[in-house]
Amino acid sequence: MSASQTSSSDVPADVPTLLVKIFGKDRPGITAGLFDTLAAYSVDVVDIEQVVTRGRMVLCALVTEPPPGLEGDLRSTVHSWAESMKMQAEIISGLGDNRPRGLGRSLVTVLGHPLTAEATAAIAARITKTGGNIDRIFRLAKYPVTAVEFAVSGVETEPLRTALVTDAARLGIDVAVVAAGLYRRAQRLVVMDVDSTLIQDEVIELFAAHAGCEDKVAEVTAAAMRGELDFEQSLHARVALLEGLDVSVVDKVRSEVRLTPGARTLIRTLKRLGYQVGVVSGGFTQVTDDLKERLGLDFAHANTLEIVDGKLTGRVTGEIVDRAGKARLLRRFAAEAGVPLSQTVAIGDGANDLDMLNAAGLGVAFNAKPVVREAAHAAVNFPFLDTVLYLLGVTREEVEAADILDVG
Repeated sequence: MSASQTSSSDVPADVPTLLVKIFGKDRPGITAGLFDTLAAYSVDVVDIEQVVTRGRMVLCALVTEPPPGLEGDLRSTVHSWAESMKMQAEIISGLGDNRPRGLGRSLVTVLGHPLTAEATAAIAARITKTGGNIDRIFRLAKYPVTAVEFAVSGVETEPLRTALVTDAARLGIDVAVVAAGLYRRAQRLVVMDVDSTLIQDEVIELFAAHAGCEDKVAEVTAAAMRGELDFEQSLHARVALLEGLDVSVVDKVRSEVRLTPGARTLIRTLKRLGYQVGVVSGGFTQVTDDLKERLGLDFAHANTLEIVDGKLTGRVTGEIVDRAGKARLLRRFAAEAGVPLSQTVAIGDGANDLDMLNAAGLGVAFNAKPVVREAAHAAVNFPFLDTVLYLLGVTREEVEAADILDVG
């Protein structure tokens, strides 16, 4: 589906207008032909909207009334022209412009695989129940997921988000609700977690496999999950198990790291759009620095494994990157990039990402635990990281067009 819309200056509510609707099989020249036909009657264009779905066009033109005595001729001429083009026409008399949109404007992105009629009906009904009006629906992507965007007015963003996110889990879809406005395309910094977000792995487990202490590391991780250890305590306990590991293991771990599907596409597209991209991790700089170089990232920060005489000491150096640290780094990156915090995007999967997700203008929970999904602004539960692009209003066609230009 594609759509375009434009509007001229305001028309008084008591001024007669005509809504001209043309529908039928799409072909080149329809839009130009209609307005050539209307031009003979000295009408002004108030509004235009055109939608094409699977080769079928609906073109609507809201125009001012022609000079006295010419409306009948206009109607006859438009119908004759439409018939000559094997289209159908409908002309409706009325007064003034479209009804003004209500205060409170949001963009609702719905992701489904598949996107069922049941889910779509439920989302539309919920929007209506919150007092919102659907002004426009636009498809962003058809694969690897179906992504559609609803432009909604008449209800504030926060209550709309609360209502829709509650339904999303039951319907088996993902829903993101953001305030409409120019800022959406102006979000110029994206910061991601690394383990189980940018990459499929947990880096500490990759190191532990080489040290032969996977089970012990898993025990410490489980204790942390039970709340028996905080992040810093669990980090020190797990890193201590790596003492004596040869530094050559660092290169082996780097080669074992698996990027999440869609990670390269996400970063490549964001960079083309002029975004800056960074990562923060409770993992290790020995891996994040390599990712920064390979992927062309602008920022990267993590904990650092101490290495002495070619061996890991079982300690980390410098400031610990924990839950609060990730939020601090987001703010630092934003300041360095010259981007307001409200125009940042943060992506993560774990509880230690929550402060960062809440601090960002848009916090996205990626394949996250329930507590994280419930607290984030938006959630993506598909295994493709580039689906985050749809939450930013980027279409699949734009991604593919940019790829073609790169190849060319």
